[in-house]
Amino acid sequence: MNLMMMKKKKKIMLIPYPAQGHVTPMLKLASVLSNLGFKPVIITPEFIHTRISSQINPTDHGILSLSINPHGGLDTAEEKDFFAIEMAMEKYMPLYLEKIILNMDDEDDGDGIACLVVDLLSSWAVDVASRCGVPVAGFWPAMQSTYRLIAAIPDLIRRGVISEHGSPEDENAAIIFSPNDPPLSPNDLPWLIGSPSSRNSRFKFWTRTLERSKTLPWILTNSFPDESQSNTHQSSTNQRIFEIGPLIMQSASISNPSFWEEDLSCLKWLDNQKIGSVVYISFGSWVSPIGEEKVRNLALALESAQRPFLWVLAPAWRRGLPDGYADGMGKVVSWAPQMEVLRHPGVGCYLSHCGWNSTVEGIQCKKPFLCYPIAGDQFLNRDYIVNVWKIGVKVEDGFGEVEKGIRNVLDDEEMGFRIERLNDKVFGKEGTSTAMSSLCQFIQHI
Repeated sequence: MNLMMMKKKKKIMLIPYPAQGHVTPMLKLASVLSNLGFKPVIITPEFIHTRISSQINPTDHGILSLSINPHGGLDTAEEKDFFAIEMAMEKYMPLYLEKIILNMDDEDDGDGIACLVVDLLSSWAVDVASRCGVPVAGFWPAMQSTYRLIAAIPDLIRRGVISEHGSPEDENAAIIFSPNDPPLSPNDLPWLIGSPSSRNSRFKFWTRTLERSKTLPWILTNSFPDESQSNTHQSSTNQRIFEIGPLIMQSASISNPSFWEEDLSCLKWLDNQKIGSVVYISFGSWVSPIGEEKVRNLALALESAQRPFLWVLAPAWRRGLPDGYADGMGKVVSWAPQMEVLRHPGVGCYLSHCGWNSTVEGIQCKKPFLCYPIAGDQFLNRDYIVNVWKIGVKVEDGFGEVEKGIRNVLDDEEMGFRIERLNDKVFGKEGTSTAMSSLCQFIQHI
């Protein structure tokens, strides 16, 4: 099938979960689909639409950005609470999306809507598409192993590994959810965040997400095949799962759009550092990273290590820093252009929360990891980094071993060779070719 020869561009509507780590890979997928002859339409709440639309020129990128402007607290750019987002998605967004779909279907500028691609954390949109008679593909913006973990929930309950509310039945027993994945500590399950009531609510969110996702014929994952998985396969529920991560991860047609203003002065600061000397620290954008006491402990550990560092730390999270901290030895910024930082030759290693986008970007830029996961899928990502790929080390909770960890990753030549090999496997010709083949198979289905 020659996708570029289509006379009219079919629309593919993309619905990301409204957070930076979800919007970024969805936009990159939209860019890939645009290059293949489709007309991608990405739909986000107004506070996100305002920020990304100025960075996406429809003429240059072929991507249309539309706003879904629900009531219920998602019409401002303030930091969003997980449960406020969930309420808005379930109660307010469906009506607005249905109107957009019906209006799109009535337009005469193309061949209609080929399908909706829905971030599975925005599974509310699956029911809307079903009512409108539009095919739906799920999008999993993280490692496929984390999808296998969520899909294993019914089996974990049946086996008595977790309760019906998601709590581990044995606090001392490792959780094995798949023969191809490393076991998890009972406290590392992605819904075990916050108070008991919060954990229960998050578990309900994931079980509802799973029930909706099981109805979908196709799942696209922002992942790459590991040694035991192929790039496309049939799941136990007869879903076709397509791993297309290498295409998304290195999509050059669109830069990483940021919700926050980037401090570009850090790049000039890096220019003045020795090659491979800087420790880059970032705990992502979704939650307050580690708390005031741990911020202080990490600050003192970095000072003791006597290494230059670049630390991404929002002003609201800096209360734990000693007075006058980072003068001379390091630099603290509110937000950084992460890919430019990781590509910089001055950066030697990456102290990360192990979010999936950050993990992939570290692999892409060949930087070894110091791993300090905080929540969600980050613990499983950490286990792959440390135990499967062996391209990083764990950082203990008190940050007392940071200096030793830095030495371990910077002095380990074998670790450098392993990350080179993984980079080549994912981003080399074979990896991108198999991902493109997988995406084309999906396109033939729709």
